Amino acid sequence: MRHLYQSQRAMRNMRRAAMQRGVVAILDVGTSKIACLVLRFDGPQRFVGADGVGSMAGQSSFRVIGAATTRSRGVRFGEVSAMQETECAIRTALNSAQKMAQVRVDHVIACFSGARPRSYGLAGEIALQGAVVEDQDIGRVLAACDLPDYGAEREVLHAHPVNFALDHRSGLSDPRGQRGQVLATDMHLLTVDVAAIENLLYCINRCHLELAGLASSAYVSGVASLVEDEQELGAACIDMGGGATGISIFLRKHMIYADSVRMGGDHVTSDISMGLQVPLSVAERIKTFHGGVVATGMDDREMIETGGDTGDWERDRRTVSRAELIGIMRPRVEEILEEVRARLDAAGFEHLPGQSIVLTGGGSQIPGLDGLASRILGHQVRMGRPLRVQGLPQAATGPAFSGAVGLALFAAHPQDEWWDFEIPAERHNGRSFRRAVKWFKDNW
Repeated sequence: MRHLYQSQRAMRNMRRAAMQRGVVAILDVGTSKIACLVLRFDGPQRFVGADGVGSMAGQSSFRVIGAATTRSRGVRFGEVSAMQETECAIRTALNSAQKMAQVRVDHVIACFSGARPRSYGLAGEIALQGAVVEDQDIGRVLAACDLPDYGAEREVLHAHPVNFALDHRSGLSDPRGQRGQVLATDMHLLTVDVAAIENLLYCINRCHLELAGLASSAYVSGVASLVEDEQELGAACIDMGGGATGISIFLRKHMIYADSVRMGGDHVTSDISMGLQVPLSVAERIKTFHGGVVATGMDDREMIETGGDTGDWERDRRTVSRAELIGIMRPRVEEILEEVRARLDAAGFEHLPGQSIVLTGGGSQIPGLDGLASRILGHQVRMGRPLRVQGLPQAATGPAFSGAVGLALFAAHPQDEWWDFEIPAERHNGRSFRRAVKWFKDNW
């Protein structure tokens, strides 16, 4: 924890330096595409919301001045599997975005899916030394949280204080300056496989870039796709990517749980490829233009040309009905949604005051998916597009860009994390802790 705490703080400082310099790159490293945005910052602004939310972190206004995407290579299940191929793809996307922005970028903030995320809920409590809550008290109460023994092969990616209580007043987002005697906190900790971070870091360093921040795709997709009321009252964001489907749950404007399913849109494409015996590129085209999950009587009569260039005229002229295509796609989509439901049930999602579910990500664009998801997940589901940000090209406003847009918002409006406070040194090393995913059921 000591090593990561220092590296995360170094990244936070680098982010501040990059923003003072005025430009930073955003990199969403996915299984099917790599998206890169170049942001120009107009200088930090101190922002205090009416309810205190957001008052602990400085916010900045920005606009997108460069955007590019390229087909991802060397990434499986949202994790880097072939370094050189991924490095090459990152360089391609970065160079295109820099060319559009007409500026060279040295700092990058990245997000990735997969890496087997695991959520923990922690609680800490201290007696105040003075009459008023100060910065060092926040550090002390965060240090009072018993850290889980999450294993040497994992590292902490996010550590958010999601709630503070002062004496018997709970639900405080920033207790500093308030009077009281006992300060308590609830913290959400997200750990991921260390190998996934190291592999991504290697690729970024090879592109001569400095890493100024790292985030979970599930988290930033939720930031971009959930509206304020949903984040406040309780909602889940399901980010269907190519190789992984990210799940994040938000409450009181904080992420309180994250997980991922190692399946996505690429698995549907693969099923079509095998079922129709066509190349993956043809399967992807058929899925994009003709795909669906709900068959009607019309679909038996709607014929789709599989096309192809094998040279075998009969084979290249084959047609399939749309009903047949839906019959291939639907079982895999159902399997992904069943896995998502199992994760939401394990997290105690049904105990939240609000239970909206928002579907986003490139894989979410299959017609009829929202209706099928409502049936399987047992809640109202809406399709989510990322928030509009200044300068974003029209081509980058769809659900496939939720991660990239969310990461831009994360860069400009960072939420407070453990490493933003001075933590007493003797508390950096972890102590054993009983894992509690359902912690917020009891705390809220």
